[in-house]
Amino acid sequence: MIVFRLGRIRTPQGPGVVLLLPCIDAFQRVDLRTRAFNVPPCKLASKDGAVLSVGADVQFRIWDPVLSVMTVKDLNAAARMTAQNALTKALIRRPLRDIQMEKLKISEQLLLEINDVTRAWGLEVDRMELAVEAVLQPPQDSLAGPSLDDSLHQLALHFLGGGMSAGAGAALPPGPDTVEMVGEVDLPVGAGPGSRQPVAEGLLAALQPFLSEALVSQVGGCYQFNVIVPSGTQSSYFLDLTTGQGRVGHGVPDGTPDVVVETTEADLQGLLSRELRPLGAYMSGRLKVKGDLAMAMKLEAVLSTLK
Repeated sequence: MIVFRLGRIRTPQGPGVVLLLPCIDAFQRVDLRTRAFNVPPCKLASKDGAVLSVGADVQFRIWDPVLSVMTVKDLNAAARMTAQNALTKALIRRPLRDIQMEKLKISEQLLLEINDVTRAWGLEVDRMELAVEAVLQPPQDSLAGPSLDDSLHQLALHFLGGGMSAGAGAALPPGPDTVEMVGEVDLPVGAGPGSRQPVAEGLLAALQPFLSEALVSQVGGCYQFNVIVPSGTQSSYFLDLTTGQGRVGHGVPDGTPDVVVETTEADLQGLLSRELRPLGAYMSGRLKVKGDLAMAMKLEAVLSTLK
């Protein structure tokens, strides 16, 4: 309890019984327990042009009751406004990929920035958790840098490159406003539609020669690929780069995979022929990536060995 005697502040009193002089003392109660509030979701535009709805959950406590009474009239409103302003300034400087992958790091930075302001009010923020409610508009392709979708797209191109001509593999990728004519891939003599090799089998055969201890030490992750064939059944394949020279094979890995990629065989072929854009497939749910996104981005290390 903060007591004002004839307008002059006294040493904080309580908890317990506090004696007040009628008509001379005025008082104000201060709750020192940890409290929480939420920053309502608001629409923000990220650095790469994406529009997303972002909010936050904040926990705070008052460490100096005198400052909390003397410096700010409405402490809750001031803290909420400070958190919202810091959140907006931090996210508009980052692309969508960084926001999704580094939520914990961004939350820690926001915690420090908010405390730099609120400590002068006798208030300290103990915890802040960033919450990305929804991505309302994907980033603009012309402004976005390499993303997880680009990595998966390049990985599919390299894995399946053995079934394409060398000239097609060396051609420049089409721009966003160009049209690319994609021809049919010639099947080997004697091979018919019934004997066509599954797309995922080609991935394994193309990747096997490139496994090495250096690649394992650089990546250090385990990936599982779930491919749904036209019949509706799901085939699983794995890329284990955690021990030895690494392994690829049919089925699930021995341990828990760090990243699980799921798509249909038709969509995988669409990604290869560029009929399906990786970003559009990812945002629409046709290309699903579960697990550690930071580990998923290490697929770039696999790409560098294939180049």
